[in-house]
This record gives sequence, structure tokens and C-alpha cells, in this order.
Amino acid sequence: MSNSVAHALKAVLADSYALRLKTQNYHWNVEGPNFRALHVMFEEQYNELAAAIDEIAERIRALGERIEATPSAFSKKTNIKDGDHTLDESGMVKDLFESNVKIVETLKTALKAAEEVEDEFSVDMMIGRIGVHEKAAWMLRSSLPDAVRSKAAKAADY
Repeated sequence: MSNSVAHALKAVLADSYALRLKTQNYHWNVEGPNFRALHVMFEEQYNELAAAIDEIAERIRALGERIEATPSAFSKKTNIKDGDHTLDESGMVKDLFESNVKIVETLKTALKAAEEVEDEFSVDMMIGRIGVHEKAAWMLRSSLPDAVRSKAAKAADY
């Protein structure tokens, strides 16, 4: 039971870690007319991710699995591409929007694994995380200029 769920949660953990790092990178490097609003939003998002990472890791441990928490181990498991600190503010927001959409896919895979073995605690955790990332995607998408927002939503099928 726990192995399939723990395996799926390890992918969620890796994606969450990568997204947190990317979001913090953009928090430090964002510039432009929306600097203050984006700087604050990015900080809120990476702080939320930090707390979530701990919860996810503790769930994996509760399921009896150990965690290899190294950058190289996470990079092998993540679906989130590295951030580009040279992007302009719209590029950063678009990238974070796409990454939040991507992590929802990983979360849905973990949700399915947990549902299959009736692991209600993990099911609940994944549903909560999906809600967090769908809200983040909405906020990020809403922060994009009209032309970019339309293209980003269409490309992400969101």
C-alpha cells in the first residue's frame, strides 16, 4: 500500500521543492512596474511551499519510506524546469503559472495512487495541494498582461 503512494509523493515532493526554489529565485530577481506586488506574491507562494514540503516529506516517512533530499535526487524526479532569473516580470509570472499547472498534474497522479489503496489521509492532502496550486495558477494568470494571459492559458489548457 504505502510504496505506491510514497513513490507518487516523492514526485510531488521533488516538484514542490523545485517550484519553491524557482519561486524564490523570481522573488529575488523580479523587476518592473509590478515589482512590489509580484515580490510579495512570490514570497507568499514560496513560504507556503516550504511548509507543504515538510508536510509531504513527513507523510512519506509516516508511510515507512526514507527520503533522499538532495538537489540531484530531486532533479531526477521533478517535472518542473529550472527558472531563468533573466526573464522579465511577465516571463517569470508566465513560467510560474505553467509550473503550477504542471505540479497539479503530479498531484493528480499521487491522488489517484492514494485513492487506489484507500489512503484517505494522502487523498485529503493531495486534494488540498491541488486547491493551493490551482489558486496560485489563477492568481499568476490574472497577473499577466491580456495578450500573454490568453496565450498562456491556452498553451496550458487551463
